[in-house]
Amino acid sequence: MLTESTTYPMQLTIDYPDRKLNRLTTFFRPFMVIPIAIILGLITGAAFTWGRDGQSFQAVTGGLVVLPTVLMILFRKKYPRWWFDWNLALTRFSTRVYAYLMLLNDEYPSTDEEQAVHIDIPYPNAKEELNRWLPLVKWIMAIPHYIVLLFLYIGLLVAVIIAWFAILFTGRYPKSLFDYIVGVLRWSLRVSVYAFLLTTDRYPPFRFAD
Repeated sequence: MLTESTTYPMQLTIDYPDRKLNRLTTFFRPFMVIPIAIILGLITGAAFTWGRDGQSFQAVTGGLVVLPTVLMILFRKKYPRWWFDWNLALTRFSTRVYAYLMLLNDEYPSTDEEQAVHIDIPYPNAKEELNRWLPLVKWIMAIPHYIVLLFLYIGLLVAVIIAWFAILFTGRYPKSLFDYIVGVLRWSLRVSVYAFLLTTDRYPPFRFAD
């Protein structure tokens, strides 16, 4: 069992579907995910532009609250709770959508219910736990992870394609592929928590497990 000193302050688990999966929804998954993906896109940064008589009006929706959080930690050493709650809720929602697209679950993604995807990110004590200057450079310090994740996501794409055929023929998700994909998602989320959600100053480990 992992001790408190080795456990990263972000936990992601996805329930393994130890049952027959729906072959029909699996086959049409790239199309079935479109409605919920549109909703996710609208929340995370879709832009609408309307022009009339040479004038342009644009409305942009926001995704994660990143830059304002950087400034609040830098100047006031504070992480507003409602900003954290928004970032956490959006992270959970987007991960449910990704999990559905990657065939990890055949239950249609909910906008608010946890379902099979479980994410826990502790709310930080900004004054005591966060360095005010690190948010300025965390995205740079995470570059080695970006490089590794690039190759891991290539493997993830191959794994999803193999899993798609496996489910169509057997109705089950190969456990080894499932564990690999969840591991990549967990790795990626740790990097996001460190560099963009800014809830911890602990550098993400280079590993799949928690």
